[in-house]
Amino acid sequence: MKCPYCGHLDSKVVDSRPADESIRRRRECLFCQRRFTTYETVESVPLMVVKKDGSLQNFDRNKVLNGVIRACVKRPVPFSTQESIVDEIEQELQNAMQREISSERIGELVMERLKSVDEVAYVRFASVYRQFRDIDTFMTELSKLLAGE
Repeated sequence: MKCPYCGHLDSKVVDSRPADESIRRRRECLFCQRRFTTYETVESVPLMVVKKDGSLQNFDRNKVLNGVIRACVKRPVPFSTQESIVDEIEQELQNAMQREISSERIGELVMERLKSVDEVAYVRFASVYRQFRDIDTFMTELSKLLAGE
């Protein structure tokens, strides 16, 4: 860190503390011994979703949450559980260090979590997500669920 007073490049951190969405650091120049304050913030790169048609959209956790809520309507799944599903998915996507994620991948992550929480909600979400066109494709998915796949 460059000293704002003398321009020397070496300084030591005297104090650090959180400040809103950043970290406030008190530094002391190792050359002139004057103190100054710096703020560090985490740089976040927005996640982009690659849609089926190839277009890009910003990741919107509310869209994922609304899909989960619709799948869980009239099911014994607490709202806190639904939110935690979306939180887990968002965190997994952030940790993946990929800036572009396919909508298919997001749908698979939702189904993976719903399957372990509520099977009816899973089937509801899968029927919309996979766009079942007839009863045979629906029964195939249901058979997989019953077989434990």
